[in-house]
Amino acid sequence: MKNKVVIITGASSGIGEACAITFAKRGASVVIAARNQEKLNQVEEQIKKIGVEVLAISCDVSVQKECENLITQTIAKFGKIDVLINNAGISMRAIFNDTSIEVIKKVMEINFWGTVYCTKYALPYLLKTKGSIVGVSSIAGYVGLPARTGYSASKYAMQGFLDALRTENLKTGLHVLVACPGFTTSNIRNTALSADGSPQGESPRDETKMMTAQEVANHILSGVIKRKRTLVLTTEGKLAVFLSKFFPKFIEKQVFNKMSKEQNSPLERG
Repeated sequence: MKNKVVIITGASSGIGEACAITFAKRGASVVIAARNQEKLNQVEEQIKKIGVEVLAISCDVSVQKECENLITQTIAKFGKIDVLINNAGISMRAIFNDTSIEVIKKVMEINFWGTVYCTKYALPYLLKTKGSIVGVSSIAGYVGLPARTGYSASKYAMQGFLDALRTENLKTGLHVLVACPGFTTSNIRNTALSADGSPQGESPRDETKMMTAQEVANHILSGVIKRKRTLVLTTEGKLAVFLSKFFPKFIEKQVFNKMSKEQNSPLERG
């Protein structure tokens, strides 16, 4: 990663923060983007101590102009882009019948459109460097999760977009990686939207038993270096993806049962 320029969205916490520090430790110049300027500044200070160049940019990826500005500022400072990690994301938790359409729109705007906007503006520069585009997706992009209809929809859409982009660029040298962590320790469940759009506030799951954000970042770094096309992480995640292809009804029952056992689950237990 030495002399490489890496952009990471959603870099103020969780997987994004871990990726920023991990790539910086390998010698990359890092551009970190997020909405929370205070937390972004804290990550920036950590990276400065590593001794590499860092650029922190306030960016709401659901706003097209802000994504364009992110790429413009990166090129103004570094003159190139080698890796774009589309990590910014938000979740939701409510059954669809109770969920405001505005919640679904917001999740799609951040998770799907944010990826499209950043990729659109970065692509000409990534083609020049034969660089990498990474989409941090989810097992929910393979298996529809009940009470996460908007989240699953956004991740299915992201994966379809990136898979098609990869095929379009089979002969250009562009690398496209779709990374699908299983449940990972982060604040995504705390900030997940409820049926009315308000933040959930607390995680309904035991965070101590999950893969850490650092482990995910290590896998993403390796995936970029080895130019892998997909990463499906955790044994549970790999099993769910594999079985869903051959035994979809079985997986639907297992997923329903698992999600219905969450604390204060919106699902009715069968």
